[in-house]
Amino acid sequence: MKRFFLMAVAAIISMTAWAQNIAVVSPNNTTAIYQTLDDAITSAANGSTIYLPGGGFQIKDETKIDRKLTIMGVSHRGDTDNVDGATLIAGNLHFLENSSGSAVLGVYISGDVYIGDDETTVNNVIIKKCNINSIQVKNGNCSGTIVNQNYIRNNSDFHDANGTFSNNIMHSVQNVNAGVITYNIITSYYEYARWYGTLGGLNQRFCPIGANNSIISHNVLLNHRDAHCNGSENQSYNNMSKADWEGENNINIGEVDWNDVFENFNNGTISTVSDFHFKSEYKKYENKVGIYAGDGFDPDALAPIPRIVSKKVAEQTDGSGKLSIEVTVKSN
Repeated sequence: MKRFFLMAVAAIISMTAWAQNIAVVSPNNTTAIYQTLDDAITSAANGSTIYLPGGGFQIKDETKIDRKLTIMGVSHRGDTDNVDGATLIAGNLHFLENSSGSAVLGVYISGDVYIGDDETTVNNVIIKKCNINSIQVKNGNCSGTIVNQNYIRNNSDFHDANGTFSNNIMHSVQNVNAGVITYNIITSYYEYARWYGTLGGLNQRFCPIGANNSIISHNVLLNHRDAHCNGSENQSYNNMSKADWEGENNINIGEVDWNDVFENFNNGTISTVSDFHFKSEYKKYENKVGIYAGDGFDPDALAPIPRIVSKKVAEQTDGSGKLSIEVTVKSN
């Protein structure tokens, strides 16, 4: 498989001479080249993989994904050894009917990832090693969304669908039903108002997690305020915060400064600068809670796609009309 990837990259280079063109590999291993992400998505056959090199790609909001596709970039980070930098998508990704089983890996997305719509069920979408604004699952019939090792900059809403959040640095999440939320750094909260009967009045709450019938474990809650947020019948245990949190065997570290707990805390900013390794005094928790516990977190955020680590193109052709191109390609 790696050899096929390397051959595909070499073929793309020879055809495009460094333009930021997009390769779409179909299930029968034929490769087509497109100039825009919109064309690549609308033209790709069901089951295809779209390979995005480093660089920026615009997507129109009316471009919808209505078949099973894998969108794979080099990385959402700009500090890797890929000479063309990070893979950036400007816009939103919409996974609609017939797109179950799709995936997006190794990209920075300026907007949101939408899964389903008010009536459409989309299942088993994978979002991994990306930096995105949020994930919006649009109805409770969607299931099996996997969210792993991402930077998620704002609140995600699952609208009573299930899903798994693991090993992410994320803002907050609400309305997860029968899901799993584990080994995350959760930096903030969403706000909601709840009415407690005729005499209870209106109660404003600030919740990092809102879930029902879910497993909530081994997370670090940086801005947890309320011991009880909206949700019921959750299995909640082994979460770390600076205040009481519902559940069992939770770790309350008291009113300390998170800068004294984490290396490169960076005020809890959802950024690659904030690596969230524990300092020596708290190092005993690193294999128990947060992003490096459980299945772990890859700080390099490289998707399994070959990348160009060096390239050299001659300024002009030689005497026989050939253009010299030297490329060094590396793969995980």
